[in-house]
Amino acid sequence: MRPHTLIAGLALALLAACSTLPPPHNSTPEAPKATTTVDAVIPEAWVSTANPADELDSLAVWPTEDGQTWLIATAKSSHSLVVYDAETGERLRSVGGPGQGPLQFGRPNGIAVFGDLLFVAERDNHRVQVLQLPGFASLGMVGEDMLKVPYGLWVREIGPDELEMFVTDSFMTDFRTRELPPMAELDQRVKRFEVHVDDAGKLHSRYLGAFGDTTEAGALRMVESIAGDAVNDRLLIADEDRRVGSTLREYNLEGLYRAHSLPLFDADAEGVALWTCDAGEGYWIGVDQLQPTIFRLFDRTTLKPVKTFSGQVVANTDGQVLYAVGTPRFPAGALYALHDDKAVAAFDLRDIVRTLGLSDRCM
Repeated sequence: MRPHTLIAGLALALLAACSTLPPPHNSTPEAPKATTTVDAVIPEAWVSTANPADELDSLAVWPTEDGQTWLIATAKSSHSLVVYDAETGERLRSVGGPGQGPLQFGRPNGIAVFGDLLFVAERDNHRVQVLQLPGFASLGMVGEDMLKVPYGLWVREIGPDELEMFVTDSFMTDFRTRELPPMAELDQRVKRFEVHVDDAGKLHSRYLGAFGDTTEAGALRMVESIAGDAVNDRLLIADEDRRVGSTLREYNLEGLYRAHSLPLFDADAEGVALWTCDAGEGYWIGVDQLQPTIFRLFDRTTLKPVKTFSGQVVANTDGQVLYAVGTPRFPAGALYALHDDKAVAAFDLRDIVRTLGLSDRCM
């Protein structure tokens, strides 16, 4: 994903944490044209009205108490969250604005939902803010003393009312030249936190440590998206450094590299989502950030490549989220994806299953 010049009020903070500023918007190459032939082109169910000023990045889905479904996107340039109707793509509202206080954001990036809790990684505020839905009340911050340049996150339950949060931290020696830290420092690429909200609504967190392989094969050089599969003791972490080949690297839930990475992507390996089906079946979906976007499917268990598809419109995708819960518009669920930083789009999971000949257990 393309970093931008920081607003003046946050520049000194990032300099202190990372020694230099991230590059301006136009310093990162545009998403290349796709040359790979996909297995299918699947029409989008809808594409929202574009709003380039937001610079959308990542997505989460939340079912409301009154039967609606919200699609929530982070908006980096407007330092806010944008809420859409997940059934239609209608923009409902925006939440927050620039700043360092509660319900203020500094270039929000990764986002995740667990129950009624919303987790938002803020790159320029060096923290994860925890909000409570549906009112977006800020419960507090996590990682302000540990995170340098947080991007992606994934949350899982580890006990009754106890959550573990994984946050990718893509700090650099020099953002302008894309100079990586020394290999030994890449053992800090993913940071782990225990998170708990007590009965009084007070947020508690505890730092659990960091991990990252420091070998040439397993190192996480430029990290953003992360997602996990507790059943198979697996994390997939996107490494976007095209100089060594962008891909998804496989770690276990304790942070050990499994000496395995997926085949190289043509462009940046971006959003990654797990599609959980019946009887333990399922698929991983990885975004290849091209024009048009290529969605790459891998077997949930073996990680072998299965199929690829693109949409008729969606291009240059950053984040995606899969919601395999039936709704009136999408009885088998939907895959939601960003389009060119300015809109969101939906694919009906029934269309994906039927067109690609996937397992009926995913219907």
